[in-house]
Amino acid sequence: MIDGVFQFFWVEFCLIVKMSRNSDTMRRIPPGILLIRRIRGRDWSLATYRYVVLFVTFIAYACYHASRKPTSIVKSVLCPDPNRPLGRYPWPIGNVFMKENFMENDITTLRNMGWPPFNGPDGTSKLGEIDVAFLACYALGMYAAGHLGDTLDLRLFLTTGMIGSGIFIGLFGMGYFWNVHVFWYFLVMQMVAGLFQATGWPSVVAVIGGWFGKRKRGLIMGIWNAHTSVGNISGSLLAAAVLEYGWGWSFIVPGAFIVMGGLMVYLFLAAYPEDVGFTCAHGSVSNVEVVPNDQEAIIRKENVEAGEMNVVSKHGSVSRRSIGLLQACLIPGVIPFALCLFFAKLVAYTFLYWLPFYLSQTEIGGEYVSEKSAGNLSTLFDVGGIVGGILAGYVSDKLNARATTAACFIFCGPRHTQFS
Repeated sequence: MIDGVFQFFWVEFCLIVKMSRNSDTMRRIPPGILLIRRIRGRDWSLATYRYVVLFVTFIAYACYHASRKPTSIVKSVLCPDPNRPLGRYPWPIGNVFMKENFMENDITTLRNMGWPPFNGPDGTSKLGEIDVAFLACYALGMYAAGHLGDTLDLRLFLTTGMIGSGIFIGLFGMGYFWNVHVFWYFLVMQMVAGLFQATGWPSVVAVIGGWFGKRKRGLIMGIWNAHTSVGNISGSLLAAAVLEYGWGWSFIVPGAFIVMGGLMVYLFLAAYPEDVGFTCAHGSVSNVEVVPNDQEAIIRKENVEAGEMNVVSKHGSVSRRSIGLLQACLIPGVIPFALCLFFAKLVAYTFLYWLPFYLSQTEIGGEYVSEKSAGNLSTLFDVGGIVGGILAGYVSDKLNARATTAACFIFCGPRHTQFS
């Protein structure tokens, strides 16, 4: 829940910072929107476009996080506990998390032997090195992605990142079918996947900032920010569901989903309001509440064309001043927010990568949970993240005090985790 709260406030802050970043570029209307226009014979309203942008970016970043979960689900299969007894798993009780009969010829063998090179005495260290390599490339890629996103079309940039992520995540899983046992292969696949994954966060934040501006949006952003937890839950359930057919499928299926998400972004994401005839969210038109009907949209676009051609270029692009890393750090609040998110993510990524492994290899009440059940149980952490993010957005809107809301949630966190 605490991670969801800080994620919400970090979204809010990034939206404000991103408003000042971008440069000239040629942009075009997404082909899916063009097709819908021709079928309907008329355009959407500004409010409808905003809902579509929220939905598409929500699905997009949920796909990013879903594709990060497989490594945590398969850890206990790649590096099993040799002291763990085999047999049926009565834990946990209930139809939702109960492990059903699995294919003995595959999972049982892997549970005994693991998968070289991860099944040796240094197996957990190698799994940790893969996680570190992914996150290191992800962190470095975030810096580069922020600058590239300022100069490239965000729709194409996001599409490329999602398809590239899906390909290399799938290639990691193909190591199972190709019988690969070379450590550097898995390391390189994760490193390249981390670079592609870095395209997600800067892009979706920039898109949302362009469409929504500085308007009051706490509850909306709280709901939208649930994409992280929804992605983690979806990725865990998908990877756990196909684990019995071979751990490679736990990577291929989420990889295929993020590729399909990339195609959806290419077809339907209007990354900039100017692409579809509106001004940016910081101009006079987009900050006005819009009645969601087509006639209203037509009137507004006529106003844009008549009175604000000095803002929108002939290609639908807007000239914005890009700022560097040092200037961004000097913006009041950047460093404190970054430090707070650092410690929140320290806990969140520990749970993301190691909670299923811990659950499957820890004796609970004299019994062990299966790999599938451990993956399913780990989703409860993200359920709390969804609730916390939405609640934080609602409270911050009501109180108009974001810092106070964040402080209250973070002070409640240590007491909660101490007794959980």
